[in-house]
Amino acid sequence: MPFKERHMENAHIADLFDQMADLLELKAEDPFRIRSYRNTARTLRDLSERVADWVEAGKSLADLPNIGKSSEDKIREILKTGTCARLEELQKEVPPGLPDLLKVPSVGPRTASELYKKLGIHTLAALKAACEKHELQTLAHMGAKTEAKILKGIVTLESSEGRILLKEATDYVESIGRLIKTIPAITKWEAAGSYRRGRETVGDLDILLHAGDRKAAIGALQQYEEISETISQGVEWLNVRLQNGLRVDFRFFEPAAFGAALMYFTGSKAHNIALRKRAQDNGWKLNEYGLFKGKKRIAGSTEADLYQHLNLAWVPPELREDAGEIAAAEKEALPQLIELKQIKGDLHCHTTATDGQNTIEEMARAALTRGYEYLAITDHSQSTRVAGGLDETRLKKHAENIRKIGGRMKNIELLAGVEVDILKNGELDLDEKLLADLDWVVASIHSHFQLSREAMTDRLVKAVESGVIHCLGHPTTRLIGQRDPIQFDFDRVLEACRKHDVLMEINSAPERMDLPDVLCKRALEAGVQFAISTDAHNTNDLDFIRYGIIVARRGWLTKKDVLNTLNVSALRKRLRKALKAQPL
Repeated sequence: MPFKERHMENAHIADLFDQMADLLELKAEDPFRIRSYRNTARTLRDLSERVADWVEAGKSLADLPNIGKSSEDKIREILKTGTCARLEELQKEVPPGLPDLLKVPSVGPRTASELYKKLGIHTLAALKAACEKHELQTLAHMGAKTEAKILKGIVTLESSEGRILLKEATDYVESIGRLIKTIPAITKWEAAGSYRRGRETVGDLDILLHAGDRKAAIGALQQYEEISETISQGVEWLNVRLQNGLRVDFRFFEPAAFGAALMYFTGSKAHNIALRKRAQDNGWKLNEYGLFKGKKRIAGSTEADLYQHLNLAWVPPELREDAGEIAAAEKEALPQLIELKQIKGDLHCHTTATDGQNTIEEMARAALTRGYEYLAITDHSQSTRVAGGLDETRLKKHAENIRKIGGRMKNIELLAGVEVDILKNGELDLDEKLLADLDWVVASIHSHFQLSREAMTDRLVKAVESGVIHCLGHPTTRLIGQRDPIQFDFDRVLEACRKHDVLMEINSAPERMDLPDVLCKRALEAGVQFAISTDAHNTNDLDFIRYGIIVARRGWLTKKDVLNTLNVSALRKRLRKALKAQPL
């Protein structure tokens, strides 16, 4: 039976579950139900298939992790109606806007409730104004430092307002693509803009199309159920807004101009300006319809033809930021950027031993189905208590178990590893002798994010100099739009990594994408190597590797710059010890 919301995306449904969790938190109700809704939202976001397709295919949602009967019923209700009764009930019980306060770091449910009850604050704008007037300091337990921290969090949120993570944008592009495939009038399409360049967040989508019958194509596109409003339409365009607020601009072009349009709407603005100047220097004009000599179009059907006429090698979209790529293209010195198919294994994942959702064997089999030759199991160390981190005794047994399971599996090697916390003073969370006996050690910061730049630098350098870690995990600790990067002397840390042969991780989790692309390029120039990993907490998360690859490409990385492009034999040599070491 078809559903009204047959094009509804997982991210949209997940948002509704997070909204219910937020509302319950503000009402201080049922922690178990709150946790259940959060877990359901995470499962939906991580799912590589559309949950609507699962339902339409008659599959049971109970087969998915963290989805019980109650959540399944709500998902089915959302797919049929676009909402659910429980969400509407909760929305009536909480002041509008109050849930937005929970998006601010350091503002939990109790703080939000207190701000509303005592100061009447229930919007982000009101909260910002109160911080700027220092009104929060009139509340008990609310000092100047806390107020300043909240204000900084609001500014961080504002900087990402109206933008969505690349993964969510990808979900919508793929959804639109599925719809386009059903429209006979459309013969060609491409997604352009910051999405095509692989920016970590996307403000809107530009979809370029060729259609024999544009009127029929526009009519069919307007049937997309994620559309909340049509902003404008004409012979050559359809501009809409989706239910999550994302603007999508559909633009129609003829084949002779399609390459020029793709170049123009891909950007960046700075890259396009440089190309137009290059055209002008030759007495030509370059715009979204082609490269013109007078009134004659001399190129425009493909990007490659346009770049060739401008005496440039074709520039991969990820590099189009006017950051040296045009000079490199002129000299035919552009790097052969890394590709997803070159990744041979994942070097950062979690299991049920700490806060992962799948067992060692389940993670290993999922890696095997993706064609990997190896997988590093890197559960948390003891200081990450919220994740049930491992102390030395538990880690020892866990490593033995990893090696035991790996020993009986075919076609994949398991590395016994850990994600060890870097403590405030730079020491590691576990005995260094124990760490030295593991196959792979990722060292990460999970606390004390507000240290001074000098103290944070010393902290990282000390960890690198320990001699027992292989890689710095999510080096800046940022959460995009939620938490700013830690501040440290990046060049000094790079020098320590280069000297002690410690890699920088590109953490592929969509909310991290850390190390950021600009810093990747700096690390590359400093001679530091990388590991692209997913930080997977379930089997579906392993697919996030695609986002790490995008970051690496934007950072000018090639296959040789990334450790886990090595096959298992070469990796053994690189780590200077067998992966299947003797039991601890």
